[in-house]
Amino acid sequence: MENKLLQFQKKIGTIAKDSKNPHFKNTYASLTQILSEVKPVLSELGLTLLQPINDGKVYTTLMDGDKIVASSAIDLPINLQPQPLGSAITYFRRYTLSSLLALEIDDDDAQAAKPTPIKPTEPAIKSLMSCKSLAELQAVWSKIGTDLQKNDIVVSCKDSMKDKLTPKAE
Repeated sequence: MENKLLQFQKKIGTIAKDSKNPHFKNTYASLTQILSEVKPVLSELGLTLLQPINDGKVYTTLMDGDKIVASSAIDLPINLQPQPLGSAITYFRRYTLSSLLALEIDDDDAQAAKPTPIKPTEPAIKSLMSCKSLAELQAVWSKIGTDLQKNDIVVSCKDSMKDKLTPKAE
């Protein structure tokens, strides 16, 4: 399979960004864009791409007969409404696929700004999900940083935990 992955990397070009994030005012390559570019090349090389969700985790797997290469699993956030959960699944599929295949995404705005590290959402979500009280939730929320406080998935997680921790009127 290593030879086929090397052939893939030689054939695949840079993936163009085709979507805009209104919160951060940046562009990114959508899952649809990435799949439209990589699937034909993978198929040509006889590699099968799977992106299963098992036990609340997102995986990306490449198969060549009985040989398998898989990404690490990413835990899905729990207690999300369907729309934010779907967004999280798409986000994790995009990133596990890009990572597994070592894809190069067009950096059309690299010259306009210095690169800034993007904090992963997973630690913030885990911290929020572990809160046992509204006070603890508020303390965690205040510490996660404004960039993550603008992330739809993180906001949805916080809102879900707030609903869960708010005492219900009887």
